[in-house]
Amino acid sequence: MSASDRPLLDVEGLTISYRVGKCWIPAVRDFRLQLGAGEIIGLVGESGCGKSTVALALMHYLASNGRVESGGKLHFAGEDLLAKSNADMRRLWAKRIKFVPQNASAALNPSIKIGKQVMEVLKASDGIEGKAGYDAMIEMFHHVNLVDPERVAERYPHELSGGMQQRVTIAMALISNPELLIMDEPTTGLDVTTEAVILELVRDLIAQRDTGVIYITHNLGVVAQLCQRVLVLYAGEIMEEAEVHDLFEQPHHPYTLGLIRSVPKPGESKHDLRLQSISGNPPSLTRLPGGCVFAERCPLVVDICRSDKPPLESLPGERLVRCHRWEDVTPTLNPSRHLYGGHPIKREGLHPNNTPLPSLRGKGPGDGGPATLMHVTDLQKHFPVAPTVREALRRIKPTPIRAVDGVDLQLRAGQTLGLVGESGSGKTTLARVIIGLQERSGGTLELLGMDVRNSVRERSEDVLSKLQMVFQNPQNSLNPYLSVWQAIVRPLIKLRGLTPAEAEAETLRLLERVNLRAEYAERYPDELSGGEKQRVAIARAFASEPDLIICDEPVSALDVSVQAAVLNLLAQLQEEHDSAYLFISHNLSVVGYLADTIAVMYLGQLFEVGEARELFQPPYHPYTEALVSAIPVADPKQSTERILLSDNLPSAQNLPSGCRFHTRCPRKIGEICETDAPPWREGEAGHLIRCHIPLEELEDSQAGLVLAGGSEGAT
Repeated sequence: MSASDRPLLDVEGLTISYRVGKCWIPAVRDFRLQLGAGEIIGLVGESGCGKSTVALALMHYLASNGRVESGGKLHFAGEDLLAKSNADMRRLWAKRIKFVPQNASAALNPSIKIGKQVMEVLKASDGIEGKAGYDAMIEMFHHVNLVDPERVAERYPHELSGGMQQRVTIAMALISNPELLIMDEPTTGLDVTTEAVILELVRDLIAQRDTGVIYITHNLGVVAQLCQRVLVLYAGEIMEEAEVHDLFEQPHHPYTLGLIRSVPKPGESKHDLRLQSISGNPPSLTRLPGGCVFAERCPLVVDICRSDKPPLESLPGERLVRCHRWEDVTPTLNPSRHLYGGHPIKREGLHPNNTPLPSLRGKGPGDGGPATLMHVTDLQKHFPVAPTVREALRRIKPTPIRAVDGVDLQLRAGQTLGLVGESGSGKTTLARVIIGLQERSGGTLELLGMDVRNSVRERSEDVLSKLQMVFQNPQNSLNPYLSVWQAIVRPLIKLRGLTPAEAEAETLRLLERVNLRAEYAERYPDELSGGEKQRVAIARAFASEPDLIICDEPVSALDVSVQAAVLNLLAQLQEEHDSAYLFISHNLSVVGYLADTIAVMYLGQLFEVGEARELFQPPYHPYTEALVSAIPVADPKQSTERILLSDNLPSAQNLPSGCRFHTRCPRKIGEICETDAPPWREGEAGHLIRCHIPLEELEDSQAGLVLAGGSEGAT
């Protein structure tokens, strides 16, 4: 809290309802918060817990079917916001209270240049326009680290990367020097490197301007590294509030503990433990229980939890907790993760901790290692570019976009290959070529020893059954007009040749395997939660008994508790079916947990390949080093020195000479990086790094960046 006697934002007893039909449903109940100037409070919880509803209410910007019930208090800088008219609020929104949304591209007007949009905000807030407004805009663009701000000002939103768009929205919010900033999941869709830059930017700018910030997110790593205090919401009620170090050190609510334990830490592996997950779903707001709203999902539930609603108790250290058994939560804090069912595991068939995993350049089928399932050699995907009028008149053929430019990969049965890299690195294009949704420009692709044809239409049903895909957004990959039963039964009949009766029985078995009851077979996608939809997508992928499943960001849109359940499910199904995964993500902790081997991709090429355990310990490729340093670890005691990369990502059409990373590399050693393609250097256990710097020198210079096992004290 600020040293000021009066908080910047003072909220007491706020209840927010929405009209559904003829009924008013209380979405958030008895919400309270105090925010001081220069303070950052994190607001966390699963989807549907009320975080965004709170944000809209604090802005006094609820939809027409929403209202704040009488009896609550919402004061901003001593002023009663609930008594303000719309005209009064517009004046506050213009200058003193600002909002940064999750989707920057949707918040920016696609038909107006960036510079004009920002200058309109400055004119509305301070009446500044003309040259003075332009100069102020350029200065703010410098503050948010936008490269070449004059050129950015002349661009339209679609001409900027996601990270640049988000910096523009932050610039628009901060240019009027607001007193209160509300940020709703502003980095959820960004790469870890871009996220690190944005978080550093927010931290620095807030410190300079003494702005109070409410930061809404489900990313506990971001909360641990950015916020001073944390408020945990569940089903519209506050479960716990505490200083960030106290909350992560000793959570007092089982729900908070469940969220923290759901997050995979760097260096943790499916071979060591299963992640904790919180079973079940939040209660319906139309049928709230009489006791604790978390009772049906709580591992510590007793009779009083179901009969009596727990009060929001004040504890020493300015802590709040809503739990009858908060004193019983503390003894469960230990690395074995027993409270929510996560525990260390050691099973036959999995690689023990002290046994090196087979590398991509490892042994073949005849020497005791797993059979090679997929073999990719010099794979290329180049997209032609339409010539400009000038190029057409001069008969100049434009350089193609080399999205994938010479990739070699091997994947063995029963193993997971993690593929990481920033947006634009070529990960998804590589996956689409392998699955057959796009034709390759060159190279070979072998599956089970067979040369696989380019297009999915040219592939036999046998090949189609052996190769499946789980997409990032199950909402878009499931047909809304097909029931769960219809979605799963089709590949059973078409690709496995089962009779309708056999397919029906197998559908129920698959639903059971992904922890869905038989009744889900009759439901449609809009009747499922995000996690349930992804489970259906996974069941459908396993229906044809594939040897290889490509998972393209399958958990990035999920809450951490649902993410943990899906990761556990993937690990369990892989163990049972001996399937292989190509797992694509920009979340290195998630990839590190599920993968046996990790490949790091940048501008269409692989720059590092190694065992997952090795990737979180030096030596790293300088690009991998930046990715690892950017991981927001869900532990405020553990911090890393961020290696912030510029947004100046070269075009895949005009690739840099020499090392493709040299234009952004913080360890560039000289002209050789600009002129000569770097060699592959091989370390222990087949660890490969494409770099001019010898591995010994890399290891010495990177010795401080060790995240394996979540060790403390990393610098």
